[in-house]
Amino acid sequence: MIPVSLQPEPADFDRKVRQPGLAWLAAQGIPSTGPAPQKPQLRAFWSASNKALWDAYKGTCAYLAIYFDWDTGASSTDHFIPKSVDVGQAYEWANYRLSCLGANRNKNKFGDVFDPIGMPPDAFELNLLSGEIKPDRTLAARHGPAAVELAEKTISRLKLDSPDLNSMRSRHFRQYLRKKDADTLRDLSPFVYHEALRQGLL
Repeated sequence: MIPVSLQPEPADFDRKVRQPGLAWLAAQGIPSTGPAPQKPQLRAFWSASNKALWDAYKGTCAYLAIYFDWDTGASSTDHFIPKSVDVGQAYEWANYRLSCLGANRNKNKFGDVFDPIGMPPDAFELNLLSGEIKPDRTLAARHGPAAVELAEKTISRLKLDSPDLNSMRSRHFRQYLRKKDADTLRDLSPFVYHEALRQGLL
């Protein structure tokens, strides 16, 4: 997981997502701030911007920092501030994080993870041979113990240390070692690329 820069809102977002969403909330008598009611289920106007979100973030999952093809059907829109916390944020571009389905399901409605947009740089470090992830050893000195605690919660909540993700990251680095193609590593596995560069292994 590495920092992500907020990308500009698409020109048609207000027309396709925000205004229909706010109008629907008003028609239902639901305030546009505060928690979403259990019923009715929110209208998913944000789905109209799913492809634009994938395009804006170049197909890179905000949480796993890996590229995935749009055609896989694995793309989803994560609402960083959960809809259950602030219903109006359901229709705000700045609250959307491009996410693989698995990471989105793991995050769910919880807020105890780093926001990729605004998180400190080098919050995590990788063992590139095993793919294992942990809070960066200098994180406490740079940002205090609370940042380390949040990093640990992020790993746990998103299951960033699962055997499958560890194996994937290790495989990406071993593929780089065979072909020495840093550009492809950067495009397909930005977190592994970042760590390999930071550790002087590129």
